[in-house]
Amino acid sequence: MVDGDSMWSRKGATLSDKSARKEFGLTQPEIIAAMRAGKLQFRESNMHGNPWYRLLRYEVESLVRDKSGQDHLNKKKLQKELADLKTEARKITTRMKAIERRRAELMKELDG
Repeated sequence: MVDGDSMWSRKGATLSDKSARKEFGLTQPEIIAAMRAGKLQFRESNMHGNPWYRLLRYEVESLVRDKSGQDHLNKKKLQKELADLKTEARKITTRMKAIERRRAELMKELDG
């Protein structure tokens, strides 16, 4: 395990316990057991009175690799990347429609 706060503040180096469950298919009892066994470092936080744990991504990936194998981990990473790309494409499409709408308004105003 890595000491120091640099890992905790690096973008993308941490994820919540909820994200770990969603992204890697872990269960809450598996995460809690790994935290108690010292396999996962964590920071406890609260949002609107609801507690959650911040975990180090590389430790979660190591836990999934040990539990389910490298192939499963790679598959989960690819699924996450695909989902992120779909989300980005949807945002770009929405933005493009707004740009085209505004462009049509400006063209109409210039012609009128």
